[in-house]
Amino acid sequence: MQPVSELQLREATANFKFKGRLLDRRVYGSGHINDTYLLTYEIAEMGSMKVILQKMNREIFKNPVELMENIVGVTSHLRKKIIANGGDPDRETLNLISAKDGKPYYVDSKGEYWRSYIYITDATSYDRVERPEDFYESARSFGHFQRLLADYPAETLHETIAGFHDTKARFKVFQEAVEKDVCSRAAEVQEEIDFVLAHEDVANVFAGLQEKGEVPLRVTHNDTKLNNIMIDNKTRKGICVIDLDTVMPGLAMNDFGDSIRFGASTAAEDEQDLDKVSCSMELYDCYVRGFLEGCAGSLTAEETELLPMGAKVMTFECGMRFLADYLEGDHYFKVYREKHNLDRCRTQFKLVKDMEEKWDTMHEIVNKYR
Repeated sequence: MQPVSELQLREATANFKFKGRLLDRRVYGSGHINDTYLLTYEIAEMGSMKVILQKMNREIFKNPVELMENIVGVTSHLRKKIIANGGDPDRETLNLISAKDGKPYYVDSKGEYWRSYIYITDATSYDRVERPEDFYESARSFGHFQRLLADYPAETLHETIAGFHDTKARFKVFQEAVEKDVCSRAAEVQEEIDFVLAHEDVANVFAGLQEKGEVPLRVTHNDTKLNNIMIDNKTRKGICVIDLDTVMPGLAMNDFGDSIRFGASTAAEDEQDLDKVSCSMELYDCYVRGFLEGCAGSLTAEETELLPMGAKVMTFECGMRFLADYLEGDHYFKVYREKHNLDRCRTQFKLVKDMEEKWDTMHEIVNKYR
């Protein structure tokens, strides 16, 4: 992806409906996908206002117009629900700033797509779980997001990344990577390959239930990490779900499961000492409580029962993707050392094994809060 030039940045800035005098502009956030900037404007005697300006990554998001249609639809729906519930729509959902031509995006002279949001002040997103209470707040916020969008027609949303959590399809892609073995690495990771092949039932479970109509299609976030929740600086309460690029039709269990995979692990995603890796039942309990409180009865009994399976499926899927990328020469996930993707896959598989050992406990915790 080409770096943003100063001319591009000025062009984009000049073509949104920003008001006032530009005081400051700086690179913002820790994201690796889009180019994000924080702009501060002076507005006459009214003080200052901050806005987010982003160049969307077209290498990952092939159809930015469809992506923005999703975001406009979902944020408009959320805004109506928040107002009806007596909430603050300026802080509890993302608010787009239109381009000067009235569209929710601007296409610059190089064909790159830009968008802008009103910056949510006095709130912070955290990259790591610093306190169990923050993990709980992220769970409650994602559950609340699920509840507010429970009546949104998920089938009308575009798939911004096709087959993103189609674990059954990803299993077939993995089998092809093993068969082709383009880097001659399969022999050294036979134990990991065997682990994946022995868990084909995990890869297929949700697809089978969907085919039978036993689980509903939902509006899902698909990147439910802690840092995609804005937490109010004063109350330390979760107030807004952000980063809606991967909002599309999906399964509630997958959103839940991805949070557990990342947030309830006792070690980093690429930890090499597997003795440090486990799924914390304290953090799992914390997240289940918050998520079900946020959902407030909007999930079906079957979906609730399948939450532990969501954690297992998402962790298994991620490990399988890391291993497939290792076999194919590390072309998708960025690596910073030799066998980095192999280390990542091993932590995920260790988490799956740990979940299997704690399976009864995971179900008991769900039943405690359902």
